[in-house]
Amino acid sequence: MTSELRSGQVADAAGVNIQTLRYYERRGLLPAPDRSPGGHRLYGEEAVTVLRVIKAAQRLGFTLEEVAELLEAGRHRHGRPVAGLQERAAAKLAEVDAKIADLATIRTALSAAVEAGCDDLTVCASSSCCPIPFTDLAEENRHAGPCC
Repeated sequence: MTSELRSGQVADAAGVNIQTLRYYERRGLLPAPDRSPGGHRLYGEEAVTVLRVIKAAQRLGFTLEEVAELLEAGRHRHGRPVAGLQERAAAKLAEVDAKIADLATIRTALSAAVEAGCDDLTVCASSSCCPIPFTDLAEENRHAGPCC
């Protein structure tokens, strides 16, 4: 038999606040807990694990909807690996790689603006030597020396 934990104990053990715990419960990420005779929510120890899994998946970039789908698939797996986890992780990895590429492009443009000494965005944008590619951020337009 697992011990029964009250809301505050579960939230503390999982590193979330009580409002988060109740929100996840309303969203169906956590099953509805049993109630004590006094009406207090009573959770099993597995609720702490589920909360930790949810938070870890969010840190990896999964949305709550995606986490819900993964949890639901896991509840119906009956000891088998969760179908789709590999595919979802690979897709999330591709999203992360795309974000990293976008951030690298943004970094390059901002570095060029700092190097060029740009002080006024409006003036710089109207200058032919502006290093920030306003029309297409992916297009690189570098120059040497201050222009703005």
